[in-house]
Amino acid sequence: MSAQVLVICGATATGKTALAAQCAKLLESAVISADSQLVYKGLDIGTAKPTEDEKLGVPHYMIDVAEPFAEYSVSDFREAALPTAEKLLSDGKIPVICGGTGFYINSLLFNFSYGKVAAAPKVREKYEKLAEEHGKEYVYAILKETDPVAAEKLHPNDLKRVIRALEIFEAGGIKKSEICDGLKPRFDYVAVAIDYPREELYERINLRVDKMFESGLVEEVRSLLSRGVDENCRCMQAIGYKEVIECLKKGLSQSTMRDIIKQNTRHYAKRQITFFKKLPDLITLSAKEATAENVIEILKNHEKRI
Repeated sequence: MSAQVLVICGATATGKTALAAQCAKLLESAVISADSQLVYKGLDIGTAKPTEDEKLGVPHYMIDVAEPFAEYSVSDFREAALPTAEKLLSDGKIPVICGGTGFYINSLLFNFSYGKVAAAPKVREKYEKLAEEHGKEYVYAILKETDPVAAEKLHPNDLKRVIRALEIFEAGGIKKSEICDGLKPRFDYVAVAIDYPREELYERINLRVDKMFESGLVEEVRSLLSRGVDENCRCMQAIGYKEVIECLKKGLSQSTMRDIIKQNTRHYAKRQITFFKKLPDLITLSAKEATAENVIEILKNHEKRI
């Protein structure tokens, strides 16, 4: 097989993690997690972080690489994950990238030029100072005024990317959202998503949320808060964590927490499906088709064509 990358992506609760571990085991390679919450230490239950047994003895990278207090961004992820993928490729292995965070996956698969607008240190320093004096929300509000489309795709806590968008606008004279970089593949890749009928997917999501509560999700959130992890930290904005915090503050029942998390997770799954449909050459497999053996066969057939 020629050097390439395997991507297992798609909606939450579709079995990506298990399939990726099985494929990596057959390929004698490793999994690079592309999940924006699995990077955080201590967020285990609410993120459905794979156990050692579920990893099947396969090396998994980009899990537990950041403290829960950290403001971890897609840029941080790319800077750490890209050399890992390149090292696996140089060793003759096929990296298995697995996750549901589309921006993380795209940051590895494609080269984005951001309009080739050169860095403007003075502009950057200006906004960094504003953030120090008035807070990240203040700088984010400026971006919402200048480029609301770009702001919609960013979290206020992602200060690096918020400032970069403002830098592009101020130094380059163009809105970041108006830049059409095009998708320039960094690697030859095969991307696979597991597809479930909508109602079946929702039932899997409901069961997963129930299991999280049985495993101690509320206790995990309380533990994080007791350690001083602020509710406004980026990690606590994840589905499952923010709802528990809000319900605890309002004195709502665990039953209500479950219902809200299930609903928000279903909405998130729909957004994931929409996002990954735009991934060029995505191969969608039914649950029955989504076996490691079938995926390896797809890789072999792809290799014959290139």
